Amino acid sequence: MESNRQRVGIVGVPPLEVIDRLRREKALIFDLDEPIVQTSIEAASPFLPAVYCAILRTVVINAVSLDLDAIYIDVGPGKCDCALHTATILEDSLPATAVIRTRNQDRVDFGTPVSRTRMGLVDKLAAITASVTDPNPHEPYPPCPPTAGFWGVPPRDFSLLSLFPDTTHVYGWSRCMENKTPDNLALEEHCNHRVPTVFFAQSFCAKTALARHLAQRHPQALYVDCDVTVSSSVKAKIQAFLELSGVFDAAR
Repeated sequence: MESNRQRVGIVGVPPLEVIDRLRREKALIFDLDEPIVQTSIEAASPFLPAVYCAILRTVVINAVSLDLDAIYIDVGPGKCDCALHTATILEDSLPATAVIRTRNQDRVDFGTPVSRTRMGLVDKLAAITASVTDPNPHEPYPPCPPTAGFWGVPPRDFSLLSLFPDTTHVYGWSRCMENKTPDNLALEEHCNHRVPTVFFAQSFCAKTALARHLAQRHPQALYVDCDVTVSSSVKAKIQAFLELSGVFDAAR
């Protein structure tokens, strides 16, 4: 019965052996990086300062609201130091929940067919984030020639992704997620200098440094960061960049 199943939260990309075991045990898995509990981001304020990224603040809101038996949180280089400190705060704040720190240093490449196929970017990132809880290989989606690039982490506000053509390829940590190797710096730094690319990170995330650095070295790049939701000015900036770069004409 579902009431007897263990309720487990995950943060980041736990090692494959953890996901495989949880699936075999038929645990109910909640991806705490996603906005599951619909409430103001300020609900995280008693636990985390506002200068933490919206993703980790979302993690805390979910963790304190979902009555979980355990939380597996990646605190290694595949996530961030802030996740390590968040684990400590959750452990002290939720004494009935086991907070288990993991370090995902998996090296088996699962491939990135979703990142390179023709599909709406919202659907692509939804499929990539959903694949974190599935230990099986990906479907063999056919690749398409890229007309634009999205480099970065999955945004908290997916409406940002609706601005891109279906022929956008995914790069950065999102591609590492699909490959199930979040600690793969070479893959994270990879991008295509032949296509206009938006380099994105959540505000206050350490990855903003790498996003801006790679954007400065790219011949057709736009660097953006945003906090909880995507403002109309950020959307306008991205849309103007894509239109002026001719990516929609190339996608036809």
